[in-house]
Amino acid sequence: MLLSARQRQELVNYLLDSQKQQNNPVYSPFAISETNKGQITIDEPFTEIHIGDLYFCQEQRLVCIGEQIIKLTAKEFDIFALLITHPKRVFTYELIMELVWNEDYSPYSRKAVNNHVSNLRRKLKTTSDSPDYIKSIVSVGYKFEAP
Repeated sequence: MLLSARQRQELVNYLLDSQKQQNNPVYSPFAISETNKGQITIDEPFTEIHIGDLYFCQEQRLVCIGEQIIKLTAKEFDIFALLITHPKRVFTYELIMELVWNEDYSPYSRKAVNNHVSNLRRKLKTTSDSPDYIKSIVSVGYKFEAP
């Protein structure tokens, strides 16, 4: 299912509005609200997510599985942050491009998203029995799903 430019923009606006309305920073991919930009306080809690052995911290840009730190590129981390902070929500390739790269969709975008997600999956698969956290939705995009 492909979204028109108008539908994509409406979805982006909806997601950004819902993030601003979230009072609980655990579920917001951006811990700093628009009104607080430039006024970061040290005592605000970190945006942390624990799922089994998986640990995610937005502010430290840290992902760990067990005791192992998973080294991610900036784009891999941003894609993972988008997915993990909105579990079970399906993000289209186009929407990932718009939210992570801040660019409109182009023919090369799907391949770029696929490559980053493929690398991300490989890095998160620390053992053969590690769960697959990122699920593919064929011809649509990706979602985060805890095992």
